[in-house]
Amino acid sequence: MTEGDPSGRPAKAATIGELGEFALIDQVTAGLSPSGPVVLGVGDDCAVLRLAGDLAVSTDTMVEDVHFRRDWSGAEDVGRKAVAACVADAEAMGAAPIGVVISLAAPASTPVEWTAGFAAGVRAECEAAGVQLVGGDTTSAAQIVITATVLADLGGLPPLTRAGARPGQVLAMAGRLGWAAAGVAVLARGFRSPRAVVVAHRVPQPPYGQGRVAAEAGASALIDISDGLLADLGHVARASGVTLDVDTSRLEIAEPQQAVAAAIGGGDPLLFQLTGGDDHALVGAFEADRVPEGWVVIGRVLGGEPRVLVDGAEWDGPPGGWQHFTS
Repeated sequence: MTEGDPSGRPAKAATIGELGEFALIDQVTAGLSPSGPVVLGVGDDCAVLRLAGDLAVSTDTMVEDVHFRRDWSGAEDVGRKAVAACVADAEAMGAAPIGVVISLAAPASTPVEWTAGFAAGVRAECEAAGVQLVGGDTTSAAQIVITATVLADLGGLPPLTRAGARPGQVLAMAGRLGWAAAGVAVLARGFRSPRAVVVAHRVPQPPYGQGRVAAEAGASALIDISDGLLADLGHVARASGVTLDVDTSRLEIAEPQQAVAAAIGGGDPLLFQLTGGDDHALVGAFEADRVPEGWVVIGRVLGGEPRVLVDGAEWDGPPGGWQHFTS
């Protein structure tokens, strides 16, 4: 039995059940203070934000053994991934992310060390993304479930939706594709290398700030590639009523992806690029002369029925993408 202080709280709790809800909240939020557009942060019933334009809001949920495995990812990795995946959605609207709200459900047996690492990861990714942790919730559950909500400011610009792509435009991308999928392929076989792709699965690297860049450059449609390039471009094609044609000669297949494809049976590493998700690249529709610096043109927008072509032809490979309840 762990000795406690006079209040009855364990002096050195090993699990969050021993630590208690409010001490856990204190652990996660210690030292946080509002700044900039955040008028009121953690510690009250609501956070308060001051915005220059319309508010963009998105929520993302991660479930243990569905979105992450604790034998594959450390607690800090999970915290970082929760923030990154959520903020990427705000980037895809052309909004400037301001704050995130994180809810954590976990078994009482979860080690305090794990939640401390998770909180450290949340803070680290918030700093990388330029957002503040402004609130959240904790509760008990049979497994770890994390829900992150991002609050972002459109700053007077219209939102970039999936419905604005027009024939004659080009498709351009910021970020990278296929790294996380290669990492999953490695981890599923019990390996931990190439390390670069394993890290990419554990901690995505969205192109922070580029959503706003795209909006200011006049993009007419934008999407976060979370479920795979072909799958997500399919959403744009249907919403915009256009055909999208991906030029695979423009996709850079990195050496680690080639190594993984060779190691798992000589498969085509292009599959990681076309069907792999979780890298959170941004792909938008632009006028050809207005593609922002650092973005890579990867295809074009055509008239015709809503569909996605690969090098001008129907894709006859695996569909890729992820659909909950059916995948």
